[in-house]
Order: sequence, then C-alpha cells, then structure tokens
Amino acid sequence: MSWLPPDDDEDEPYGAYDESAVRSRPNPKANRPRSKQRPAHDDAVVGRIVTVDRGRYLALIDEGEPTERAVICTRARELRKTAIVTGDRVDVVGDVSGEVGALGRIVRVHERRTLLRRSADDTDAVERIVVANADQLMIVVAAANPEPRPRLVDRYLVAAFDAGISPLLVVTKTDLADPTAFLAHFAGLDVRVVTSSAEHPPLDALHALLRDRTTVAVGHSGVGKSTLVNALVPSAQRAIGHVNAVTGRGRHTSSSTVSLRLPDGGWIIDTPGVRSFGLGHVNPDSILTAFEDLAEVARSCPRGCTHLPDSPDCELVEAAARGELGELGPQRLDSLQRLLTTLTKSAY
Repeated sequence: MSWLPPDDDEDEPYGAYDESAVRSRPNPKANRPRSKQRPAHDDAVVGRIVTVDRGRYLALIDEGEPTERAVICTRARELRKTAIVTGDRVDVVGDVSGEVGALGRIVRVHERRTLLRRSADDTDAVERIVVANADQLMIVVAAANPEPRPRLVDRYLVAAFDAGISPLLVVTKTDLADPTAFLAHFAGLDVRVVTSSAEHPPLDALHALLRDRTTVAVGHSGVGKSTLVNALVPSAQRAIGHVNAVTGRGRHTSSSTVSLRLPDGGWIIDTPGVRSFGLGHVNPDSILTAFEDLAEVARSCPRGCTHLPDSPDCELVEAAARGELGELGPQRLDSLQRLLTTLTKSAY
C-alpha cells in the first residue's frame, strides 16, 4: 500500500504552517558566516618587523619618512601557520597610527629575499627561521675567554652560504690572545675579517662595512657580541654578561632578536647567543654554489659526488692533485670539504 498526499489542503496536517514558523538555531556568538574569500586590504601599509615578542610584532611604518612610526601588531587568522620573523616586510591594516593603545593587524608577508635558518640539531630537518631579508652575517668570536670554536664558525658560514648572504668575521678580545692560528682555518674563504680589542674596537671599519646594509649579529655566549652592538649603537643598551671562570661558558644575555638602526644608515639585528647551530635543513649543493670557481670544476664530477677527499673520481680532488686549481685552490677546496664534512656530523 503506497502513501499519497491528500487532495484537500484542509486534510493536510501541516497546512496551517509556512516558512515563518520554522525555528532556526540561535547564533550566540553573533558570528558572520565563514567564507574562503578574504578582503583585498587595498588600504594596507607596508612595515618592517623589528621585534617579535610572544605573539606581538613591532612593525616600522613609513621607514625613513617624516611620518615614520612604530606600530604594535597581531597576525591575521589566515597567517596563523605562517612564520613572521624579524626583518620581514609585511602589510598592516587596522589602527596604524602608532599612538598608545593602537593595534594593527598583519595580513600579508612579502616575498623574502634571503632567509637565515637553523634547526634544533643536525638530525632535525625542521627549519627555524632566524631572520629574513638580511644582507650580511656578522659572526662574532673571541680570540680567548671563551676559546674560539672553529667548527661552530664553520656552521655559521654554512648557514650564510645556504642563505645567500655575505659572511663577516669579527674576532674580539685580541688583546688576550693572538688569533692568527685560528684565522688560518678560514684562509681559503672569501670572508672579510675584522679584529677587535677592548681598548681599540674597530668602530670606523665596522660602520663602513655595515652602512646601508641589514646585518645579523651571531655568536657564542660570552664573546662580546652585545658589547660590540652597544658600541655600534650607543642607544641599544643590550645586556652584557660574563664568562664563567670554571666552565668557560658565557651567560645568555640577549633573549630576543631585535633590529637596531645604525647611526650612519642600515640595520644590525642582534640575536640571542647560542651554543649550537643545527644544519639539518641545509642542502650540500647550496654550499658548493658559494665557491663559484670550484663549482665550475665540479661540473665534471660524477653524479652524486660528495667532493670529499675519499670521493672516487672527484674532479676537484684530481684537479688539486694536478695543481690546476691555482695558488689558493687547495686551501679553498680544503675549506669546502671541511664545510661539507660539517653537514655529515651530528656533534661537535
């Protein structure tokens, strides 16, 4: 037996009802319906991220203009999975007046020119972005107290070459020890070297090298990095620590990554002191690219060549043995092999 609707509306049990009688579920939060379409934010202004602190971002708006101001910002919901780091260029909407209590919202991150990255350790392929859009990496190391660590410097150099930024090596505390033997490790590299002592900090030379560039300062705790930053930017007032006489280790004094404007133009980004610098994210091919002369010779290497001394049929090794790499070629090859070996070691 099949069911059929009655012909007479009066016999329809629901005939007295229409759509106005339909009960809808209340919306206690008064939220608007979600949509995948996002506003264009045509009124957004461009800012430079100068400080990141616990989910708040300090963006410099109208940099270099009379209307320049710093604005505290949050990130838009759609950027919750996007890393926003010091040095980023971003689009900001909302209250960008810079007045007390003003709060902007970051809605876009511009394409980055360079990325300085690190990983937690060599076995971790997950990268942590340290700084974006830097031009130069200033590696600060002490000649003594604490003792210099060539392999940690190697790791900084690998990170710089991987990021495509120029390395600058600054050796402090040269009044305590002669850095000649230490610097011999880097003779084959295209790295500028500046030495510094307590009585004669090379401020003029450093200002000339840092002018109109964005430079990231990195270094082991206790090497005098914050002291040097304070000398370059007197208004910085970065905390200064000391070296433990028993362990020979420095105390972490910089707890956040901060951009500081240099008096003659440019920026120096001071980072917290580290005792390790993981390279689990680095592709060895990017290291070879930094040695343009050797990379050209390596084109004749067999596929998968490691370019290490024990690598079979490596054209670089054989060319060095034939004396075809030039006067500094063997030194540069040794430096390249040391950096490539750094990527294969999980401890140092």
